[in-house]
Amino acid sequence: MDKRVNGGGDKKKEKEIETQERPRIRMPRMLRTRVIRQVGEQVNLVIPFLGKPKPVVTWLKDGQPVDTKRFNIRNSDNDSIMFIRTAEREDSGVYELTVKVDSFEDKAALTLQIVELPGSPVSAKLVDSWGFNAALEWTPPKDNGNTDITGYTVQKSDRKTGEWFSVLEHYHRLSATVSDLIMGNSYAFRVFAENQVGISEKGTVTKQVATILKTGIVYKPPQYVDHDFTEAPKFTTALNDRAATVGYTTKLLCSVRGSPKPQIEWMKNQMIIGDDPKYRKISNQGICSLEIRKPGSFDGGVYTCRAKNAQGEATVSCKLEVKQVIIGEAEKRK
Repeated sequence: MDKRVNGGGDKKKEKEIETQERPRIRMPRMLRTRVIRQVGEQVNLVIPFLGKPKPVVTWLKDGQPVDTKRFNIRNSDNDSIMFIRTAEREDSGVYELTVKVDSFEDKAALTLQIVELPGSPVSAKLVDSWGFNAALEWTPPKDNGNTDITGYTVQKSDRKTGEWFSVLEHYHRLSATVSDLIMGNSYAFRVFAENQVGISEKGTVTKQVATILKTGIVYKPPQYVDHDFTEAPKFTTALNDRAATVGYTTKLLCSVRGSPKPQIEWMKNQMIIGDDPKYRKISNQGICSLEIRKPGSFDGGVYTCRAKNAQGEATVSCKLEVKQVIIGEAEKRK
């Protein structure tokens, strides 16, 4: 009698083993790189998986269990859905999904970046005015909207009408000369910051106005001491820490000013990057970029941009983390 009972138990175990299937996450292609959403938008991430019996599903955000008050997680036999009704900046991070059947498990990670409009430039000032021209300078906003600043919009306003007109759009530098101003008028200027979402809600207005004098008025220019325009390098936009995926090209960006024009060097872990074809280095009008082509896991580390001229030097650094796409055991056997 005991043998019959044990025999039935063995057959049951064998049947359970036959119906078992190792878990495997089938990450959609669109989620394998950085997922970008705007503040206020819904986030609805559907990730299919395989596994029998029904796998145990867990989600982590930056290594910690997700807050079920902020995130709605729904799991079925073959997929998991993470839903955020109204996205906030704080929802940005690296999310890891784990599916587990008995002692077997599979994991996959994705990066979620929640972005919004940038803040206004910190300051804007009228540097000089002459003839029919005005020279302006401004500084980047403190808040970039959680994404890179892509340019600036500059507007002018005739004090007689008070109407604003754009004179420069998608402009990348932090200084500009506005020309073709009308004789006898006075002008104020304002600057908006731009990112991939759009332009800042408010512009930063210059405190001073530029007055274009009429012909015939005797103008005695003030006496100025010759100004030394040389300037040590100064980074106006720093590098941001980034996460990349193995095999997917990524780019690091920063901006610098200085006179004379600084020489730019890129370093990885304090070692100068030479003419390695894996890297593409571009420096144009103060915008410095380093493109890392199809990075491997060994390309992670601390990257530094160094700018130097006769007046001095400056550096900015960031950490690049290169994540490996985890392939399930079943897919490896294929």
